[in-house]
Amino acid sequence: MKKLSVEERAKKIKIVLMDVDGVLTDGTIHLLPAPGRGFYELKGFSALDGIGLRLLRTFGITTGLITGRKAEGTVERARVLCVRFVYQGFLSKTGPFGEILAKTGLRADEAAYIGDDLTDIPVLKAAGLAVAPANAVGEVKECAHVVTKLGGGSGAVREACDLILKAQGHWPEVLRMADNARWDKLPDEELDVYDAP
Repeated sequence: MKKLSVEERAKKIKIVLMDVDGVLTDGTIHLLPAPGRGFYELKGFSALDGIGLRLLRTFGITTGLITGRKAEGTVERARVLCVRFVYQGFLSKTGPFGEILAKTGLRADEAAYIGDDLTDIPVLKAAGLAVAPANAVGEVKECAHVVTKLGGGSGAVREACDLILKAQGHWPEVLRMADNARWDKLPDEELDVYDAP
């Protein structure tokens, strides 16, 4: 069987799934004391990544998050960016990955996955396009088809989005949209949020 190039893999992508901490963020988690007891958890997200995810949706590519942590900020960021799936509290990513593919009717070779840590490796190995941000651990980089130049929370997701959009021939339209200083309205779609038991 012929080994596919990164561009050939990217041409087939219909859904992009990713981890959150260390991918959409730099992995830093800020805990601020809440009134009374407990803490507020704060995360920082890159505007570059946000535009990339919105562009994917503009061109009909579904997006989703699979993360080991539960955080209200993650759900809100997903809602703003029209992300379709959010699976929170899942250290093992294989169950949610398979469930999302079943719900969308897509095959694993039509899915890209972006991950940075050891728990992402099984899904990276299953996905048609495996992407690791620059800050990923060595074992993740070894099994990735692409290692981004930028780190998580600093544009790594945008690099992956741009790669896919260019491979699929959408880049001239992206530039036209930028020239016209407008982004097309995204389709209305409900956000599906699943928390691990």
